[in-house]
Amino acid sequence: GHTIGQARCTTFRARIYNESNIDSSFARTRQRNCPRATGSGDNNLAPLDIHTPTYFDNGYFKNLIDRRGLFHSDQQLFTGGGPTNSIVRGYSNNPRSFRSDFAAAMIKMGDISPLTGTKGEIRKNCR
Repeated sequence: GHTIGQARCTTFRARIYNESNIDSSFARTRQRNCPRATGSGDNNLAPLDIHTPTYFDNGYFKNLIDRRGLFHSDQQLFTGGGPTNSIVRGYSNNPRSFRSDFAAAMIKMGDISPLTGTKGEIRKNCR
């Protein structure tokens, strides 16, 4: 789902200033719009996918391979020796497979029956 959309500076600031598993050019680009100081530019936005921010495609996975994942949690999917590396590589090389698997996952999620009544929970803040 992170192939499209934007994120607030406050959600990726630590990654672009403190992490080593990030492309330095990508980090500098993101730093231009996201100051180091907390409280400064917190609501400034950056695209989740720097190359194709408004297209639903497999660019997200290519970004991970290039160490250009905006979120720490996303970049963890491709860490150089991790168990999900083969999945990331597969989707980066095969857009048809990515789209097909994504569609199947969305259908599965749509079939999940939510808990209701006293068995359910309504959250006002999902963070």
